[in-house]
Amino acid sequence: MASALYQSIEMLSRDKGIDPGVVVGAVEDAIALATRKYYKTQENMRAEMDRESGEIRAYVFKTVVEGPEQVEDEINQMTLEQARALAPEVEVGAELRFYKDTTPLGRIAAQMAKQVIFQKVREAERDTVFNEYNHRAGEVLTATVKRLEPMDVIFDIGKAEARMPKREQSRLEQFAVGERVRVVLLRVDRAAKGPQVIVSRASPVLVQNLFQSEVPEIYDGTVSIKAIAREAGERTKIAVQSRDKDVDPVGACVGMKGMRVQSIIRELRGEKIDIIEFSDEITTFAEKALQPAKVSRVSITDLGEKQIEVIVDDTQLSLAIGKKGQNVRLAAKLLQWKIDIKSEEEKRQEVEQQMQAMGGGPSTPIEQVAELGETILEKLIAAGITTVETLADMTPEQLEEVPGIGEKTVEKISVAVRHYFGQYEEGEERPAGAVVAASSEEEGSMGKTPEEILAGEAGEGRAQEVGEFSAEDLIQAEEDDSQSDAYSDADAREESIELNNDAVDTLVDESQDSSEEGIDDGRDRD
Repeated sequence: MASALYQSIEMLSRDKGIDPGVVVGAVEDAIALATRKYYKTQENMRAEMDRESGEIRAYVFKTVVEGPEQVEDEINQMTLEQARALAPEVEVGAELRFYKDTTPLGRIAAQMAKQVIFQKVREAERDTVFNEYNHRAGEVLTATVKRLEPMDVIFDIGKAEARMPKREQSRLEQFAVGERVRVVLLRVDRAAKGPQVIVSRASPVLVQNLFQSEVPEIYDGTVSIKAIAREAGERTKIAVQSRDKDVDPVGACVGMKGMRVQSIIRELRGEKIDIIEFSDEITTFAEKALQPAKVSRVSITDLGEKQIEVIVDDTQLSLAIGKKGQNVRLAAKLLQWKIDIKSEEEKRQEVEQQMQAMGGGPSTPIEQVAELGETILEKLIAAGITTVETLADMTPEQLEEVPGIGEKTVEKISVAVRHYFGQYEEGEERPAGAVVAASSEEEGSMGKTPEEILAGEAGEGRAQEVGEFSAEDLIQAEEDDSQSDAYSDADAREESIELNNDAVDTLVDESQDSSEEGIDDGRDRD
């Protein structure tokens, strides 16, 4: 029959969940240490406990060496000759033990032994807890609230206590001592005071486990959960896919009249859950992930960086972004892609800016319009109008919205811009020396062929009647004019002028004759 001491050790082992042999070893080590301290010796000392009687004996152990030359530690070693004087059959390398009386051990030695036992038991308990829960990370456990601390909640998970930090809690949840809840085991930390089991109620794994418990199709594998994105206490997005074309994955998760999903929402204390159907096509998946907002179009901007651009209607922009960006943030977590969301108006403005940048249009400082005056310039620049092109594109209504700009000022600005571009209304006087676009007559005579020049002088119909010969004669007349400059004396110059005049008169007469003949021929044909 086991002694009362050993029975106590077994009871302690069961309470702590450790092996009784570990506790027995701790007791033996404690007695050996206390005995060595009492005798003030450095000898190798061990203790042995008799399970039947409960008696603990201490022994000194010495190793046998061949001769005096091999003795390195006189306290813990002895020669073969000395050993055989005590035990004739002993061999080199064997150990001889000598009994040490533990009767004189007093209160101090007993207190030291007690501390050593407690320390050994705590270490064994820590190792047991670590080995029990370290490989169970991600597992959902049923825990009981043990106590509430200012920031943390302490749970009893059976063989150990678990701690739930503030960051792993949902803001919607309040706990009471003794309440049973489901938690996710995150990890086991080896701390100085022992291993700490960290659990969570904010992990997406908890939502996945709840769906597996409530939805039979997920439990048997017909419907699979492809992705989960969660912000504890706010909203969860879960993407599901069905392996059976006849099973609606979203409908299976929602349940009849929403019974299944409502049960999960109650467990999460009212947290909102969006269930969407998974799609391998990223653009389609993005449209569904941004629900309840309606997406106009989705395009991939950078495949390597996994970045997409989402365009929504102006009225859907705030809904797509969500409160404090929550909707688009959860969608990005669900997709594992970066999402750049824009409204139709923002996209239009961006395209216009890109087109202007590609066109490389002129950008003239507004100060070039001298007629505006310093006061008007200051008002326009203060309103962000810094180029002539921007000013020219603005309507009178837009100009009147600028602070300090009225109807008369708008009219003055319009005239100044028009003058800058060389456009004058009928009756307006052009400033002397102004280098602007020429009048219609001057514009018509610049860069045109001789036929076009003659047509401008004699009328449109007149130009058509001249024909090819009149152009050649006119060119010859111009050459004669240029040659007339070569004459050195006045008589030669006058003679040249008379010849040129005769050539021009002949040209005009021939043109008129051909015109009259054309008219007569036309009448005859009629």
